[in-house]
Amino acid sequence: MSAVLRAGEAQLESMAGVHLPEVLCIERAAYAHPWSEMNFRDALSAGYQAQMLVADGTVLGYFIAMKGVDEVHLLNITVNPAYQGQGWARMMLQALTRWARGQGAQWLWLEARVGNTRAIQVYQSQGFRRVGHRKAYYPADNGSREDAIVMSLKL
Repeated sequence: MSAVLRAGEAQLESMAGVHLPEVLCIERAAYAHPWSEMNFRDALSAGYQAQMLVADGTVLGYFIAMKGVDEVHLLNITVNPAYQGQGWARMMLQALTRWARGQGAQWLWLEARVGNTRAIQVYQSQGFRRVGHRKAYYPADNGSREDAIVMSLKL
């Protein structure tokens, strides 16, 4: 059963190590091949842009992005499965886009699993375009690998 919240009820907050137990719980519920705790700790230690979307003390989702010279690379964006399909990913992408522009970035980049058509549709709805393909990029079941689609957004 999913709960429904309105956009005005949620706000972005910086992610910190203290939040990782809840973030990891969401990550594991959302993905068959989730990021590890060390992936998150490394991202936080590196100072990447790590934000959580929170409403009434509940983490609805989060994203982590790495700033480059004139670009930002979205590394992870996840919506808590209980709140998917309500526009939270779009809201986080819009916030990330505003932040990236404020950092002087010219491009926003990401990879998506070729099989994650729902995410690809969300990215395309926000203006991202397919620009490449990475063979065997993501881990998949039974030790196999899944290709990724590279997408970018001109800021």
